Amino acid sequence: MKKILLSTLMAGAMAYGAHAQDDFNKWSIEVGGGFNHAATPFSSASFETPLLNLGHAHVGARYMLTEKFGFRADYAFGQFTSSDNSLPFSTNYYRANLQAVANLGRIANFEQFTNRIGLLGHFGAGFGRQTPQDNQFADERDNLYNVMGGFTAQVRLTNRIALTGDISHVITGRNAFTVDGDALVQGRRSIGNWWSATVGLNFYLGSKSQHADWYIAAEKYATKVELAEQIGEIKDMLKDSDGDGIPDYLDKEPNTPAGARVDSFGRTLDSDGDGIPDHLDKCPFVPGPASNDGCPIEEVVETDFFKKAINENYVNVYFAFDSAKPLGFSASAVNHVANFMKRNPEVKLEIKGFADEIGPEDYNMKLSERRAKAVEKLLIEAGIDASRLSAKGFGEDTSVDKKSAEARQLARRTSFEVK
Repeated sequence: MKKILLSTLMAGAMAYGAHAQDDFNKWSIEVGGGFNHAATPFSSASFETPLLNLGHAHVGARYMLTEKFGFRADYAFGQFTSSDNSLPFSTNYYRANLQAVANLGRIANFEQFTNRIGLLGHFGAGFGRQTPQDNQFADERDNLYNVMGGFTAQVRLTNRIALTGDISHVITGRNAFTVDGDALVQGRRSIGNWWSATVGLNFYLGSKSQHADWYIAAEKYATKVELAEQIGEIKDMLKDSDGDGIPDYLDKEPNTPAGARVDSFGRTLDSDGDGIPDHLDKCPFVPGPASNDGCPIEEVVETDFFKKAINENYVNVYFAFDSAKPLGFSASAVNHVANFMKRNPEVKLEIKGFADEIGPEDYNMKLSERRAKAVEKLLIEAGIDASRLSAKGFGEDTSVDKKSAEARQLARRTSFEVK
């Protein structure tokens, strides 16, 4: 019983730690600036942009649902300009996007080799506009939709600021005219693509000490020292000072005399109610005065009192959860039954096994049968002929409150019926 309680309490403590409240900040503001490069569509090979065209900026806000996943909304703007080998042109643009974010550094366990470098992946969709400043379609507005994705490298400077470097690829749709503004897109509206490379900063918001980007979930679990202290407290709670088989925190009679028969709360049993506890009563199921060691002075039919004790549930053998081995404090009931049957050789007995309502019904039926058979075996070993005994499992005892741990303990039993 102690091992079962210890395991249950430890599992509860660990489960509580595993569901502790998030201990990290979730919001951040992101800004950056750098280069862009438009790849398509152009009206001819005479137009192109530099591989690294300085002229892009972005600002955004990010919210992390967990340490690994979140969302980002951002706005970017800039200008595509001609390279030295191109005919002259310039085109202004902006885009706005909503993106999903994955903390790839945390997913890949970067913390195993560094706690200052991170990596984010992002992917999403949005809308935008391109406005050529030169050529045939100067100042014409080209409204677009887009999908984009990219990677953001991070270097943590402090718990509030991180240096970032981002590379993103943008694919646009419904382009009406070319990036250079010199021609309409031929045929159906085409797809364009461009990329950006920026350097920037993340500013982390919130009252916690760390942001989700850098928070390590393992830190929220108890240390070895803390676990050792908690286990020590549990062991102290499970001590059985009076040796009656009931731990102190459940024992309502902490000074039970040695050898006393007790119930599931450690209280000394007096089955026949004559004021003499069973372990001192030579006739524990027949009331009698103390002067006669608890036995009646006049002749009494013991069988009737034993039946009464059975009907009032004074004689039961109790079991631990999912066990067919009698608990120590209740095994003495088998000795009382064996002694009674030896004094009354005409009596036959049915042993009834029960289980609580935890677990599948068919499993509990088999468990109740094993409990009944286990008690039958003990009686046979005590000298009772097997022909006088029958054992049967009755499955779940639905008469108790299955939400109560104490009631479920009373359901895990075998009882007896005198034939």
